Amino acid sequence: MTRHLLIRSLDRGAVTFVIVVAALAIIVPVLNLATPASSALHLPTYLVALFGKYACYALLALSIDLIWGYCGILSLGHGAFFALGGYAMGMYLMRQIGTRGIYANPILPDFMVFLNWKALPVYWYGFQWFPYALLMIFVVPGALAFVFGWFAFRSRVSGVYLSIITQALTYALMLGFFRNNFGFGGNNGLTDFKDLLGFNVQAETTRNALFSISCLAVVLAFLLCRVVIASKFGKVLVAIRDAEARARFLGYRVESYKLFVFTLSACMAGLAGALYVPQVGIINPSEFAPGNSIEAVIWVAVGGRGTLVGAALGAVAVNYAKTFFTGGMLAPYWLFVLGGLFVVVTLLLPRGIVSTLRHWTALQRDGASAAAEDGVAEPLPAG
Repeated sequence: MTRHLLIRSLDRGAVTFVIVVAALAIIVPVLNLATPASSALHLPTYLVALFGKYACYALLALSIDLIWGYCGILSLGHGAFFALGGYAMGMYLMRQIGTRGIYANPILPDFMVFLNWKALPVYWYGFQWFPYALLMIFVVPGALAFVFGWFAFRSRVSGVYLSIITQALTYALMLGFFRNNFGFGGNNGLTDFKDLLGFNVQAETTRNALFSISCLAVVLAFLLCRVVIASKFGKVLVAIRDAEARARFLGYRVESYKLFVFTLSACMAGLAGALYVPQVGIINPSEFAPGNSIEAVIWVAVGGRGTLVGAALGAVAVNYAKTFFTGGMLAPYWLFVLGGLFVVVTLLLPRGIVSTLRHWTALQRDGASAAAEDGVAEPLPAG
C-alpha cells in the first residue's frame, strides 16, 4: 500500500529532483576525493562543507513547506527546532572530546570546567551514546512542537497570531540559551568538536560522508512529504489550508491534523540542525534568532510555496546568493538584497519561481491544445 502510494505521488519533476540530489551525493565526493588537486575537476573540501550546509537548509525548507504550503501554518519559529536538533548533536560531540579538551576533564566539557560546574547536569546524561543522541534529535524538537501545538491549535490560534507566537517561542529560547547557567555554553555555545562515531570531523572523508548523508536525508524527507501529501491525510491538510471552517464542519478534527503535521515538520527541522552542526563545527544561541526563521520562510516563498521542490531549490539559491553577497564589499548590502528579493518575488512572482514556471508551462500547453482543436495550429515546416 505504502509503495503504491509512493509511486503514485511521484511525477516527472519529483523523480528528476530525487535523481539529481542522489547523483550529487555521489559526484561531489568523487570530485573531491578521487581527482587530484591539480585537476580542473577537483572540488575543494571547503566547497563540500558549503554544499553540505545547503543540503541542511534544503531539508529545513522542506519542513516549512510541508506545514505552510500544504496546511497553511506559517511558522516564524522553525529555527528553534533546527537549533534544538543541532544542540542535541552538539552535546553528543562534546561528550566525545573527553580528556582531549583544554582542561582534560573526562566527564565535564571545557566550558563547564571554566564556569566551575562540579557535576554534569542530569539532562546531559546519555549523550555519550550516539543512539540516545539520535533519539533526542527527534524527541526534543518533536516534544516541544507537540506541547506548543497542543495548546495553540486547540485554542484555535491561527494566522498572524500563530506566526507571532512561534516567533516569540524561538526568541525566548534564544534568551535562555544565552545564559551561562543554562548549561549549554552560553554565548559561545558548543564547539571544538573532535570525533563523530570515532571519525575525525575535520577529515575530508568525514566531510564527504556528511554531505552524502545530508543529501540522502533530503531525498528521504522529500519522499516522506510526497507520500503524506498524496494520501488521504494530505488531502485533508489541503482542505484545512483552503477552508478550515468547512473542514471542521464536515467532521474532521482539524486540531489533530495540524498537531501531527506540525510535530512531523519539527522533527525534520531537528534532523536538519543535527546534520548542520558537525559540518560547520559550532552551535550557539544565534541559531535561535527570529531572523533565521524568517529567512527560511523567504527561501520557501522564493522557490515556490506548496511545491516541495521549489522550497529546496529556493533554500539553495538564496543561500548561494548570501554566500556571494556577504563576501568583500557587498557584505553590508546583503539584507537589502534579501529584502528586495522578497518584495520582487511577492509582487511579480507571488507563486514563487517553480510554481510560476509550472503555471506558464500549463498555459502554453493549454493554448497549444486549444489552437489545435480549433484547427489553427501552426503548420509543420516543409521538408
